[in-house]
Amino acid sequence: MDRISATIITKNAADTIERCLKSLAGVADEIIVVDSYSTDATVDICRRYGCKITQREFQGFGSQRQYAVGLAAYSYILSVDADEELSEEARQSILRVKAEGYPHKIYSLRVVSYFCGKAMKHSGWSPLMEVRLFNKRYAHWNLLDLDEGVTYSDSRIVHPLEGEIHHYRCATVAEFDRKEQRRAEMMARVNAARGRRTLSPTLLALYRYLYCLIRQGAWLDGKAGRIIASRRFRTTMEAYRK
Repeated sequence: MDRISATIITKNAADTIERCLKSLAGVADEIIVVDSYSTDATVDICRRYGCKITQREFQGFGSQRQYAVGLAAYSYILSVDADEELSEEARQSILRVKAEGYPHKIYSLRVVSYFCGKAMKHSGWSPLMEVRLFNKRYAHWNLLDLDEGVTYSDSRIVHPLEGEIHHYRCATVAEFDRKEQRRAEMMARVNAARGRRTLSPTLLALYRYLYCLIRQGAWLDGKAGRIIASRRFRTTMEAYRK
């Protein structure tokens, strides 16, 4: 039976990492943590759970995730974030394919995002099937700084697993604002590197706000959706200002 290496990238995740690690117990045979020099108790918590910890400066989400894959001892990679946890149904479905010897090379799980404790259904945060379990010889993370994903050949079929990954994106609006500020800084670097410019950052920001609010249905998510849409405007403005 092939074993599973779980990979996590962290940065000051002390408030969420333990919940994530508990959900991996009995599923992952090793847990690889690539930490971007956390200043809170993240590393200490990971040590208590027997994780293999490497510290590395953050160089973009895609490259950081693939670096973690490169440290894994086993062929099958289960990629999760520090603010995520596997549902019990997801745990059991992973254990089933593990016991069956992995009939497929690439698997997806349904990811449900939460805003301040509320499961989101719209706002660009609607539940999605994402590749999270894969054989590293047949798939890998691309190296995009933002909006990264797992890539694989066209001939490979992704097999969906039952269960969910619960993604707790923020516990407070203030935490969400901090994450959006960081995203704006990364977007600015990507835009500068690619020579992306716009004649009117305000019009572009307004377009993205309305797209989120109307096309992505943020208004259907109530107050949470309106906050997400308004931050889409602010993040776009900040990225092009920088």
